[in-house]
Amino acid sequence: MRLRLSVLCLLAAFSPGLSIAQTPPPAAVDALVPSIAPAPLVLPEQTPPVQQVQTPSPPVQPAAPPSAPDGARTTLVPSPGDPTGVEDVVLPGKPAAIATGISNWEQAFDNLKTAFAKIEHELKRAGIAPTGKPLTVFVHTDDQGFRYEAMIPVAAVPDGKTELTPEIKFGKTPDGKAFRFVHKDAYEEIDGTYETITAYLDAKDIVARDAFIEEYVSEMKDATDPDLEVNIYVQPKE
Repeated sequence: MRLRLSVLCLLAAFSPGLSIAQTPPPAAVDALVPSIAPAPLVLPEQTPPVQQVQTPSPPVQPAAPPSAPDGARTTLVPSPGDPTGVEDVVLPGKPAAIATGISNWEQAFDNLKTAFAKIEHELKRAGIAPTGKPLTVFVHTDDQGFRYEAMIPVAAVPDGKTELTPEIKFGKTPDGKAFRFVHKDAYEEIDGTYETITAYLDAKDIVARDAFIEEYVSEMKDATDPDLEVNIYVQPKE
């Protein structure tokens, strides 16, 4: 504070507002000297600085990579299907839990849904997480019904295991070249999509394998669900 006050006094002494005519005579200055003698400067007692103790900061841990959401499943071909066209794709052939059965056409949806529910239940009991969408391979068909293989892909088959239960075996989903068609409508309307598929194969003179594949992209709620999405794969004979 004293230092700041002394500087202000000096600025006032040399202020432009102070003219030569205002300067007092030497005798008056001598008389004023004793009265403006500076007071002895008293320095405050120096307090030793407080030592700051630096606490080491914990090392910055790298951010953990985001984990994949639980229960995330992919289709055989990761890219979304195009309901308005036909795509040439290659099926990868993934390990899967497989249940076989026979059904008539009237109860096809309910029987397939029940088969998938059984596989899901046994996979959960065994602690094996499904990694893919459920799919059906129609091994043989006729006017009365069909024989099928219901499959749910998994990451890997446990070492030394060939079956999940006596009714559910471990195997592999179909692999190789295929044409992908997309059905987006109720399951009870899927015959219309198969008519389109037949017309396409005839027009392109493509001979297909007897077995065809349905992959259920959306949840199988009921046969009348108009939002059902199904990938239909048709594999050509080589």
